[in-house]
Amino acid sequence: MLFGNVHTLQDMAGWLPEPIRIAVEHLRDTDFLAMPVGNYELRGQDIVVQVFDVTTRVIEQTRPEVHRKHIDVQFLCRGHERIGVAVDTGNNKVAEDLLEQRDLLFYEAMEDESTLTMRPGNFAVFFPTDVHRPACVDGEPERVRKVVIKIRTALLAAHPPS
Repeated sequence: MLFGNVHTLQDMAGWLPEPIRIAVEHLRDTDFLAMPVGNYELRGQDIVVQVFDVTTRVIEQTRPEVHRKHIDVQFLCRGHERIGVAVDTGNNKVAEDLLEQRDLLFYEAMEDESTLTMRPGNFAVFFPTDVHRPACVDGEPERVRKVVIKIRTALLAAHPPS
């Protein structure tokens, strides 16, 4: 997992693998508040941008998730959010397996969960070994604008850091 802010991207851009650098630079350079909710191709189906509004919920009303074929770059445009995170130890009980249909596996809970505090401009990169629980409240439930950029994991093998 990586955590950063698009306003200090210069501190890490040089060592990010190219697909992740492309994604976070796009986050920095795009006004997502002016865009309609929807899905947009950044690099064909290899890198896809999802813009959506969601209401944060108490942690007990959310489910931890992982993806096996995609890396999630989650970005907060408006509001406050917490995201639960943990290493996928293989010990978490599966609640729903949608890997074939949507590259999505939900767990009932996650072992050794920590939380990230997200503010506008923050981004977090979740790899297939990272369990994450997005859209958790930070205080009171609120409507937030989020962007998730999905990067096919196969791209990282093709673009190692320089």
